[in-house]
Amino acid sequence: MARTIDQQIAEAQARLNRLRTRAKASETRRKIIVGAVVTTEALKDPKIARWMAATLRKTVTREVDQKELVGLLAELDAKAQGAGAGEP
Repeated sequence: MARTIDQQIAEAQARLNRLRTRAKASETRRKIIVGAVVTTEALKDPKIARWMAATLRKTVTREVDQKELVGLLAELDAKAQGAGAGEP
């Protein structure tokens, strides 16, 4: 039995939605990977730590997100201040 135009449209829309979901998942995974790498390096390097802390404070505006970053910002600040105390 031949599919109607409406059925074909519905199938195409469903396929498009699946592709959009895969693309979003891929983008999210990429962000997680990059975030993990940058965070790890920032916790090793005072210069990167200063940059990351300043950038997060400037760009993260939602209160719920700011609360989530309190611990990380403290770690970054400690690393950034460590540079003045003779750390590399």
